[in-house]
Amino acid sequence: MVKVKSLERDKDLENVELPDEVEELIAACPKYIVAHNEQQLVDLSVRDAKNGCQEVKYDIPGRGEVVEAVVCKVRNGISANYPEPYMRRRDPNCMLIADEKATDKEKYENRFGEKFEDGMREETFDWLKNQELALFFFETGPKGLGVKALAVVPANAAFFAFGLSLLQGIVDTREREEVFKPTSHIYIAPPFRHTHFNGEQVVVHRRLDNKYEMFAYNLYPGPSAKKGVYGMLINQGEKEDWVTLHCSAVQVVTPYGNTVNISHEGASGGGKSEMLEDMHRERSGRLLFGKNLMTDEKFHITLPQGCGLRPMTDDMAICHNSLQKNNGKLTLMDAENSWFVRVDHINKYGTEPNLEAITANPDKPLLFLNIDAAPNSTALIWEHIEDEPNKPCPNPRVTIPRDIIPDVLKEPLSIDVRSFGVRVPPCTKENPTYGILGLFHVLPPALAWLWRLVAPRGHGNPSIITGDGMSSEGVGSYWPFATGKKVDQANLLLEQIMDTPKVKYILIPNQHIGAWKVGFMPEWITREYLARRGGAWFTENQLRPARMPLLGYSLQELLVEGQNIEREFLQVHRQAEVGEKAYDIGGKILSDFFKKCLRDYLEPGLHPVGRKIIETALNDGTIDDYSDLIEGEPIIREI
Repeated sequence: MVKVKSLERDKDLENVELPDEVEELIAACPKYIVAHNEQQLVDLSVRDAKNGCQEVKYDIPGRGEVVEAVVCKVRNGISANYPEPYMRRRDPNCMLIADEKATDKEKYENRFGEKFEDGMREETFDWLKNQELALFFFETGPKGLGVKALAVVPANAAFFAFGLSLLQGIVDTREREEVFKPTSHIYIAPPFRHTHFNGEQVVVHRRLDNKYEMFAYNLYPGPSAKKGVYGMLINQGEKEDWVTLHCSAVQVVTPYGNTVNISHEGASGGGKSEMLEDMHRERSGRLLFGKNLMTDEKFHITLPQGCGLRPMTDDMAICHNSLQKNNGKLTLMDAENSWFVRVDHINKYGTEPNLEAITANPDKPLLFLNIDAAPNSTALIWEHIEDEPNKPCPNPRVTIPRDIIPDVLKEPLSIDVRSFGVRVPPCTKENPTYGILGLFHVLPPALAWLWRLVAPRGHGNPSIITGDGMSSEGVGSYWPFATGKKVDQANLLLEQIMDTPKVKYILIPNQHIGAWKVGFMPEWITREYLARRGGAWFTENQLRPARMPLLGYSLQELLVEGQNIEREFLQVHRQAEVGEKAYDIGGKILSDFFKKCLRDYLEPGLHPVGRKIIETALNDGTIDDYSDLIEGEPIIREI
């Protein structure tokens, strides 16, 4: 690396030390812009708009111009849409590794038959040298805990840079006394998706001893601006022995002033953002808990006043060693500057009034993706574009700066309860599935670790492109974004659980409980119930071992504000539409899936306690077997 020499044409880089390849880019490109704030990127996103819209397009040999995105300025920010439905969600197979460090992920050379650095890296730089570029600087994670980074983006795709700057923040290096030396670098080259990668999303990670390079060959932010930077944090934590969890976190405040701090982990579509939402009410004020898919019966409950919510994080929580208080609990902070919120469940005005109000009239510009908005209109989060006629896009998004979120927490949060969310299908006698989870289950720490190792992606995932059936996102549900070895992340998660013995663990389904369509209501009811209990846990009369051991303990009863939740929602085999036989078939589906996934972790280097836990699962262990494997506070308290 060499420090940028004094450039007569641009003094914006005088306080920055850049790698040689970036020096060469800015020297060769026809023009470049250094952005110091988000507004510059907002303006650049629509600088060349015609009739209110800017087409982000590239000339593809043999095809002519291909439009990657259409961008327009709206009253509440920037709206971008992708003409191709495939580009509206993250492709889970987009990550490739292009280095010699240890990894379980697919390597670039294995997919394409050549080393990335033998040609593609230089070809990418050659293309960038012929583009007008936008550059900006940022830091991953909370200030001082992550790494310094640089993004290099074609100027006509500034909407992508705007989204990245919202998610990660933006550093005005002119205001820094010390020289800013980025060690992580992001390069964006959208047309390579067509010229080299058969139209597919590809993001290449290159981990070197002194720097981290990421090359994104598409303009959907999910795999790169969002999860690609997440991969950088995971890589840093792997070196320094800490984890960035894939979770939301919230402090829940009861009407009586009690507080409970809950984190909610899970695969994409597992309900992380929804844990931060107010309960969705009908016009009458009642809560529609669920609707029976066989009989159309509806079950309502009345909860006059919900708990107050003080959110910490929406999707990524850094658990840096310096944050820990050695109090037996897990302390975390938001790893992002903004939240990338999916709004597919908001399909009409009034569904989520708080979120609707924040996004309709924000204090600063937002980025809307897959939202049907005309130039100079107000983008409305319930107006989703259609993938095809009468089929709304399942992944509409809005990026919201956390500092405009009401009551957002700014200081580290110590977690009382770690929840794990699973998106499940309906289960009936006629069609037995793994949709056998009750309203929520209480897990011993060993089982909580197993669920994070498997991290089922589950039913009807709206966030990514996937096939039917059950699949696994793996360790902690953040494995799709990690670049190293599974066993290393499994060990980090296990040690984290063992080091925080005062944390409680629960498992919550969404979408269905047996034959009932419930959406995300189980999360909201569980949140309200646990908060009202305060720090009290459960007695022997309140819990019983679940019929399926991997589900830990089932509740015997649940009473919240005088409202009794029927036992068939707590123990699914009691539903007339399910019964014990269908439940047991679903249990075997779940057990077989766990065994298939867990065998991948039985490698040299796995923590001895972890090996015992996995062997217990492979041998169909009981709840008592799991409870004996990790020390912690008792799940069932004596009175």
